[in-house]
Parts: sequence; C-alpha cells; structure tokens
Amino acid sequence: MVVVSYDGTDYSGWQIQPGELTIQGELRAALGRVTGESPLPQGSGRTDAGVHALGQVASFALEAHIPAENLRRALNRTLPQAIRVLDARVVAPDFHARHSTVAKTYEYRVFLERRRTGPAGNEREYAVMCPPFLARYVYSFPWPLDFVRLHEAAAAFVGIHDFVSFAATDSDLATRRTAEGAAGDRRGTVRTIFASSWEQRQIEDGMLLVYRVRGNGFLHHMVRNLVGTILDVGRGYRDAAEIPAMLAARSRAAAGPTAPASGLFLHSVEYARDVETGSAREVDGDSG
Repeated sequence: MVVVSYDGTDYSGWQIQPGELTIQGELRAALGRVTGESPLPQGSGRTDAGVHALGQVASFALEAHIPAENLRRALNRTLPQAIRVLDARVVAPDFHARHSTVAKTYEYRVFLERRRTGPAGNEREYAVMCPPFLARYVYSFPWPLDFVRLHEAAAAFVGIHDFVSFAATDSDLATRRTAEGAAGDRRGTVRTIFASSWEQRQIEDGMLLVYRVRGNGFLHHMVRNLVGTILDVGRGYRDAAEIPAMLAARSRAAAGPTAPASGLFLHSVEYARDVETGSAREVDGDSG
C-alpha cells in the first residue's frame, strides 16, 4: 500500500485511460520500472481531471520482496515531480484501498477576490487578484460572500441523505454506479456526511476559504456540486433553507453549479483497521 500526493492539474484524473496522462497510469509505469512488474494500483477513489490529492491511498500486490521504504524512495526517483509517494507499507492480503475505506475527507479551497482601498492619498479601489502561483490550486471567486450563510448551508448537509441531486449526470456516472454495484456497494446514492464546515485562512496575498467535508463516501462530482451550491447560498442566490428540498427533489437540476476542479483536494482516507498492524480502530463520526 502507498499513500500518494499529487498535483492533478495536468492529468486526466486518477483512472488509467488510453492515450491520456493519468495518476494511476504513471504509478503503474513507475512500478514497472522499479520492480519489473506492472500491477494496476487500486485507489481509494477516482479523482477527476484537475483534482489534487494530499493523501490518496493505493493498494497493489507485488511478487518482488522489496522493503517498503526502499520502494517508496525508488518510486519517487522515477515518478514525475507532480506525484510523490509519501508512505509505503506492507498490508494484509485482504486489504483493498477502496473496498476497505470507512471515511474520506475532502478539502475545497476558494481564493476570495476582494476590492480594497489604496493607501492614504490614493483612495482608488483596486481588486485583489489571485496570485498566478496559487491559481492552479483554488477557485478564484470574484463575488462577495456572507460567511454566516456559508456555515448554515454547509451544516445542512450533515447526516444521512440521498445525494443524487448532487451527483454528476454525465455518462461516466452510469459506469461508476455499475462498477460500485459489481463491487458489492448497495448504498446507491445514499451517503453519510459526518462533518461539513468552512474556515477562513488569512494568507499573504488575501483571504483563503477552505471547505472541509468528511463522509463515508462521495458520488461523482458530489463535493464540487456541494461547493457550487453553498457558494450560491453565500452570495445570496439561494437560501440554506432550500437545501432539504434540493435533496428531496432527487434531480441534478434542483441543486447549484459544479465548482471548478482546481480547488478540490482529496485530503485523507480512513480505514476501520490499522493497515499496518491489523488492529481494530474506532472511527469517530463526529471528528474531521
């Protein structure tokens, strides 16, 4: 098992695709160069094109007996710099990065563009624009936001809900549902959200808003659709009181827009057992 961090900007997502540059494909190729074997790493989830990861987990089987730390170093020497293996461990044979998952946390980062007044003697307003070195990793948002409304909207998603209104409607969704069904996932579009909240981070170049959501699973585009809807509430286009009706409608048209991929990070993945020792570990549904 490996824990991988990556900048997804220049990649067509996690899942290997013919003729496309993908994270899974790069990791498989690196394993081939290092070990002479080419197992297909199974990720904890399939991040989309342009989405990043701070702690993606991938599992695979190797015949070669390579110490985990040696494998980590060797993979990092041959992988592109946009992909780093943070950790490598030998795990039980029945461990699967996706099927063994009990919770995931995603972060979505918004750079809040604002208008400021110049220094004394120069009262002309000017816009605080997103720095070019940050633009690949945020949604640069140009409209004013009400933070109270953001928090109210985020809290409305906590609990067990049918999130079909917040799932992608493209053809890939049907493929993903089929794959989930084949793997024994009988949840359909019902998911449990343990925590959903925003925080403000003052950075040198302006204000960064970070949405963090922790749940037992997420549908295709679900986090980006949650963010798009919450931002609509924050700017006054919608009201947080409308969210229960959006969920009940079970229609993508009832919810808000899809936020850009650039601001989304797979933050971390949790498992019911310690993947190294095999000991049981309680999952606290209220943390995160």
